[in-house]
Amino acid sequence: MDKDKFIDLHPRLYHMAEAGSWDSVMRHGLLSTSAALDLMQVAGAARVALERRHRPVSVEIAKKGVGRIVLRDQKPMPEDRLRTALAGTGNTDAWYAFLNGRVFFWANRGRVDVLLNARSYRHTTHDVLTINTRKLVDSYADRILLCHMNSGNTFPYPHKRDMGIFKTIATYEVRRNGNPLKPVAELTIDYSVPDLMDFVENVTQSGR
Repeated sequence: MDKDKFIDLHPRLYHMAEAGSWDSVMRHGLLSTSAALDLMQVAGAARVALERRHRPVSVEIAKKGVGRIVLRDQKPMPEDRLRTALAGTGNTDAWYAFLNGRVFFWANRGRVDVLLNARSYRHTTHDVLTINTRKLVDSYADRILLCHMNSGNTFPYPHKRDMGIFKTIATYEVRRNGNPLKPVAELTIDYSVPDLMDFVENVTQSGR
């Protein structure tokens, strides 16, 4: 897909974070789980459990002098359902590790609203960040992968997936008119976006 075409279709991106995460974002930027574990110097078995295994609940990690970060739960991706979705094309540990090594943005607000109203999140409050797509893409184009599905969700059906669902902007399949063959659901960036504040246009609180 042409970069400008993607930006025209998705002039804003969205990120949903735990309520109260804004202070951490202002200090450290937006961190993947792996980046947060590095920052907090989490290692050994504790790191393996958080980075390469299913995380059924949100987990707070902290370090004196650094602060606290909440690692979001992975409720929609239990190991048994993920194994079915991978259908022999990869192991669950590697999939968890790959997703935990990336920062995720939704390509449209509708996806955020669906998640905010999901059973697991509808009674909690979240910070919703609105991001300027052009500025972000111009700065991180070589670290971006797009995905047509919610790569961390296996409900209501564990749709088949493998690493091939992630594409660079340039290799994302399009129709003759340049529009994507499948609508983009996620934009992901490797490891972290330390200068996220340069791209944030708005922050709102949502949830009940």
